[in-house]
Amino acid sequence: MFVTPAFAQAAAPGGAAGAFTSFVPLILIFVIMYFLLIRPQQKKLKEHKAMVEALRRGDQVLTGGGIVGKVVKVHEDGIIDVEIAEGVKVRVMKSTIVQVMSKTEPAAA
Repeated sequence: MFVTPAFAQAAAPGGAAGAFTSFVPLILIFVIMYFLLIRPQQKKLKEHKAMVEALRRGDQVLTGGGIVGKVVKVHEDGIIDVEIAEGVKVRVMKSTIVQVMSKTEPAAA
């Protein structure tokens, strides 16, 4: 009494083309995400790595914790000694350096 008859529909023409067109929005979303999010983040990481590798004695730096100090010694294992006040030195990881406030000039050869 309440059952309605089901009518079969014909399959959509061009099955392979229809499948491709359904993936086009997904592909476009991925391309937009790449250019707006992934690529700028990779560029920023590359610039930060270059800045950290260029650190040397005498540079004034800002750490991630907000401490401003002068680089006293650069160790090979990714650690630097930073003087935050006269006679007060702390060891920090190179990767925690956020900004180089002022650079020292390289020694003349």
